[in-house]
Amino acid sequence: MARNGNNPIYQPQGRAFEYAPYAANFYVGCSNDCEYCYCKRGVLGHAMGGTTPTLKKCFKDDEDALRRFKANVQKYLPELRKHGIFFTFTSDPMLKQTRDLHWAAALYAVEQGINVKFLTKRADFITALHVDECSEEQKRRIAWGFTLTGCDDKEPNASTNRQRINAMRRLHKMGFKTFASIEPIISIARSHCMISEALPFCDLFKIGLLSGKREYTPEQVKAFVYQKMADLAMYKYPAKVYWKDSVFEYISMSREELQAQYPELAVGADYDLFGDN
Repeated sequence: MARNGNNPIYQPQGRAFEYAPYAANFYVGCSNDCEYCYCKRGVLGHAMGGTTPTLKKCFKDDEDALRRFKANVQKYLPELRKHGIFFTFTSDPMLKQTRDLHWAAALYAVEQGINVKFLTKRADFITALHVDECSEEQKRRIAWGFTLTGCDDKEPNASTNRQRINAMRRLHKMGFKTFASIEPIISIARSHCMISEALPFCDLFKIGLLSGKREYTPEQVKAFVYQKMADLAMYKYPAKVYWKDSVFEYISMSREELQAQYPELAVGADYDLFGDN
């Protein structure tokens, strides 16, 4: 399979691979306009960092994008059934401009027995897509993730973090798997609050650091890691935690060391959110 985004489905590289081995990107640009977005930086900025979601140039239109997605699914069906598909790294899959195409692609994937994960900063798609009308099979194979930084001021056009948490609660109650991306950690205190508020209806937390200048030290991050693991160990909720490589690199600690201390909570990048699907 291709390792670039010119096909609808591709294999992410670098830190993106920590989220999923296979992803689908149809758009570049994102109207959420988050201050910290990696797509705005460096060589990516001009091609991917705009605030207007735009269908990638390799697709003629939405119909062509969906047709090519379906062809990719059939070509790589065994691998995709094993690993699933993640939406999306180059935009927000649940923007008003992007959600219809992503939803059509996801429903097709589910029909083929493929698990799907969405990661969004939107909370206004549930009614628009009639998500509450999903079948039990669709609920079993679709997981909803929300980026939660606790910093609405740095995400000016996204749904508020509170709205996202409320959306996660609704979806979890419907029977969907849910996960939270506590990344980037901008403020340790705010990330702490986001984890605590989302915990009752979150199946998995993925936690990573801010790139570039940080307003916290390795010692503070290490204390945060141990505090959250101790807190989670005391709760009755079965949430798992994946600390991204950026965390272990920063605090000079190994993943194996943490997993040895919290074997029921600390998971690896290959953790299967869908269980026995």
